[in-house]
Amino acid sequence: MSDTRIRVSQLSFAWPDGRQVFHDLSFQLGSSCTGLVAPNGAGKSTLLRLLAGELQPLAGQVAIDGAVGYLPQKLPLDGDASVADVLGITPKLDALAAIAAGDVRPALFDTVGEDWDIQERCGAALARLGLAGVPLRRRLCTFSGGEAMALGLAAQLLRRPGVLLLDEPTNHLDGDARQRVYRMLEDWPGCLLVASHDRDLLSRMGQIAELGRSALRLYGGGYGCYRDAVQVEQQAAEQDVRNLRQEVRREKRQMQQARERAERRAGNAGRNLASAGLPRIVAGNLKRAAQVSAGKADDVHAARVDQARALLGEATRALREDAAPDFSLPATCVPTGRLVVAGSQLGMQQGKRVLFRDVDLTLRGPERIAVGGANGAGKTTLLRLLAGELAPQCGSLRHGPGRVAYLSQRLDLLDPGRTVAENFAVFAPAMPAVERANLLARLDFRGERMQLPVDALSGGERLRAVLGCVLHAEPAPQLLLLDEPTNNLDLASIGQLEQALIAYQGALVVVSHDEAFLQAIGLTRRLELLDGRLRERP
Repeated sequence: MSDTRIRVSQLSFAWPDGRQVFHDLSFQLGSSCTGLVAPNGAGKSTLLRLLAGELQPLAGQVAIDGAVGYLPQKLPLDGDASVADVLGITPKLDALAAIAAGDVRPALFDTVGEDWDIQERCGAALARLGLAGVPLRRRLCTFSGGEAMALGLAAQLLRRPGVLLLDEPTNHLDGDARQRVYRMLEDWPGCLLVASHDRDLLSRMGQIAELGRSALRLYGGGYGCYRDAVQVEQQAAEQDVRNLRQEVRREKRQMQQARERAERRAGNAGRNLASAGLPRIVAGNLKRAAQVSAGKADDVHAARVDQARALLGEATRALREDAAPDFSLPATCVPTGRLVVAGSQLGMQQGKRVLFRDVDLTLRGPERIAVGGANGAGKTTLLRLLAGELAPQCGSLRHGPGRVAYLSQRLDLLDPGRTVAENFAVFAPAMPAVERANLLARLDFRGERMQLPVDALSGGERLRAVLGCVLHAEPAPQLLLLDEPTNNLDLASIGQLEQALIAYQGALVVVSHDEAFLQAIGLTRRLELLDGRLRERP
C-alpha cells in the first residue's frame, strides 16, 4: 500500500497580472516531516495555499489523501472573536451549556455528537502550546501575536488532519513556545509540510524540500544535512564552470590557430602554384579545394566552441545565485553618552491585566538592547511606547534628539494599494528618484518588481519593503526599534540584515526570539519582561 499523502502533477500557476509562479511542477510526499525552503517570493506560501485548496491551479492536479489542516502565515483572526470561535467549538459549547441547564432538545445532542469531552481536549491542546488556563470565551483582541499563533496551531491539532500544512508556525513565538512546537511536530504521525526560515525547526525535519519554479528537490535529513549537500553541489558546480571556461578558451585558441595555419597554407600554395607553371584552371581548382578544406576545418572548430559554450551555460545555470538583499543603513552616529530615550516608572495594562509597572529604561549612545520575555508579557507594547505610538498610562518618557524608526511585527505601515516604489517615495520624498530606484534594487525590487502593489507581495517581500521604508526614511534614524525583524525573511536575507545592523552606529532595541540572530548583532545589554518587571539578564 502506497504511503503517498500528497501528489502534485504538472502543476502550473500564475497570478491574474500574468506573473508566473510555477510551471509543470510535480512531486510526491508521504507520511514524513518535511521542511519547505526557498528564497522570499519563490512561492512557498502560494504552494501551501494550492495544496490547501485556497487557490486553484491553471493546469495540473493536486491530490491529497486525508483531511488537510492549514495554518497560514498571517492568521485571518477577527479581534472580536473568542478562543472558542477560533477552535471552531462555540456551537458545541453552547449546546453543552444548554443541556447542562436541562434543555433536552435532540438538535443539541446532535450538535455535541461524540465530543462530550471537547472542553477537556481543548484545554489539553492549549496547554501543550503554552496557553493553559486560557478561558475559551476570551477575545482575540487581548492576545499577543505569539499567543494568536499558538492558538491557531491548537485549532489545527484539534482537527487531527492527516496532512498538516504550516506556514512559518514559529513566527512571534517565544523561546519556550518554540520548544513546545518543536516537540509537538517531532511527534506528528501524519504528513507534515512546514514552510519556515527557523533554523532550529528545520534541523528537526526528516527531510528538506527546496522549491523551484518547476521542481521540488528533496534532501534527506534536517537543515544541517541540506546545507552541507548544497555546499557540495555548489562547489562541484563552481569547478565545472571553471573547467568549462578553460575548455571554451582552449577551443577558441585552437580554432584561431587552425585559421592561421589555413591562411599560411593558402598563401604558400598560391605562391607554389604560380611558380609551378600549372594551367590557370587547374590552379584555380586546387585553390578552391584548399579553401573548402579550410572552411570545413573552421566549421568543425566553431562547432566545438559552440558545444563548449552550451555546456558552460548549463553549468552556470546550475550555480546558485544567492543574491540576498542589501540592507545597508544610512550613515548615522550617536555619540557615546548622548541620551537617546529615558523612561521612568512606566506602567501599562490591557483591560484589567497589568502588562508591566515601575519600568525604568534609559538608553545612551549606541547601545544595543534585546528585550525578551514570554508571549503576552508586553514586549511589543514597550516598543510602541518607545516609538511614541502609545502614551504611558503611568510614569514619564522623554526622547533625545533625532528620529526614531520603528518596525512593527504587523507590517501594516505601507499602503497596500500603492506600489513599492510609491510607498518608498512617501517615506523619502527628498531622495532623487534614481537613488530611490537604486536602493530598491539593492533590496531585490528591480524593474517591474518595484511597481508591484504591496498587497501582491509575499510575507518576506513585504518585510523587505517595510524595512527599506523604515530604515531609509529621512532623516537617518538615531534609534532603531525592531519587533521580530527576522520573521518571514529567508536565510540569506537574515544574514544580510545581521551585517547591516553590525555596521549601524546608532542605538538599537530589538525584540526577537531568533537566538542565532541576537548572537550575531553584537548586543550590549539584555533585558527581560518577567512578572510585570523589566529585569537585566546576564
